[in-house]
Amino acid sequence: MLPPTPSQTVGPFYAYALPFAGGGDIAPAGRPDAVTVHGYVRDGHGDPVPDALLEFWQGGTGLPGSLRRDGVHVTGFGRVATDADGHWAVRTLPPRAATPYLSVCVFARGLTHHLYTRAYVGDPPPDGTDALFAAVPEERRPTLIAVPDGERTYRFDVRLQGEKETVFLDFRG
Repeated sequence: MLPPTPSQTVGPFYAYALPFAGGGDIAPAGRPDAVTVHGYVRDGHGDPVPDALLEFWQGGTGLPGSLRRDGVHVTGFGRVATDADGHWAVRTLPPRAATPYLSVCVFARGLTHHLYTRAYVGDPPPDGTDALFAAVPEERRPTLIAVPDGERTYRFDVRLQGEKETVFLDFRG
């Protein structure tokens, strides 16, 4: 019998086993067009999740999700752990019109399967331009929008369940 995989094991090990140096640097420091997207991961009671891990993918960056950090190129991929307050942050480029969002994957204690969502940075997509966003009930759409939170900074909180639970995507094959 094979040992359980991470998807079969509930445990707070993501925050120490998978992060890497510069994991939140999707765009290198010093890029004048870079933005910071940050937020908190909270459980169903509103308490911080201090041992979650978030992965981000962003299209239109020139590289298809690279771990390579050379201080010059935009990588298209980021991975960050939450701190003791459940806070996380990434530096990236504002998403372009063709892909106006960051793809987000959440790993956290108590989850036997990771969760997928999107973070639309800034304004929501115009009506009819994003089929997935349009399919979400209007009252739940705000959970997908990273809102302005200072100069070139956006906030995107993830609620794992309960009131104002983030909309998560269901991928079935």
